[in-house]
Amino acid sequence: MTESDDERRAKGLPPAPLLPGDEPAPVDPPKPVKASFWLWVSSAVVFVIGYAVIFFARGRFMDDIVKANRNPAVSAEQIRSGTTVLLAVLLVGAISFAVLYTLFAYKARQGTRSARTVLTVLMAVTVVFQLVQPFANVITLLATLLGLIALLLMYLPQSNPYFPKVNRRAP
Repeated sequence: MTESDDERRAKGLPPAPLLPGDEPAPVDPPKPVKASFWLWVSSAVVFVIGYAVIFFARGRFMDDIVKANRNPAVSAEQIRSGTTVLLAVLLVGAISFAVLYTLFAYKARQGTRSARTVLTVLMAVTVVFQLVQPFANVITLLATLLGLIALLLMYLPQSNPYFPKVNRRAP
């Protein structure tokens, strides 16, 4: 007799591999995990929108930086070029984080404990980054808040059994 995916998950094992042509078993996570998944997706979308707004409004940032420049060796053109590159890198980073949020939220929705851990680390990096870098805005802070709420939902007592601890001892 084969074990169900829930029995394998309780033992800390991944779901049984599917053979070609097999249909995957439907996943039925607890309500907080379902809500968390959609909050992660929302956070990802809002995060990208926030950095896209910053990138496309870069003229305002560049004007402020040029006005604040006290170093005669640095030209306004150098500042504009460097700021454009920095904001493009931030936008690409936001897109990368959005993809990671969505991917690992999907895996967490399937009950993968390590995906929840990865999301925790990603959110910690996001929070630190939002606090340190000067280009945060209301939109990116809202995205971070949505991600924090999504993360909290994954750690609620009714969600914890869905992410069983892996038993590393040999049977």
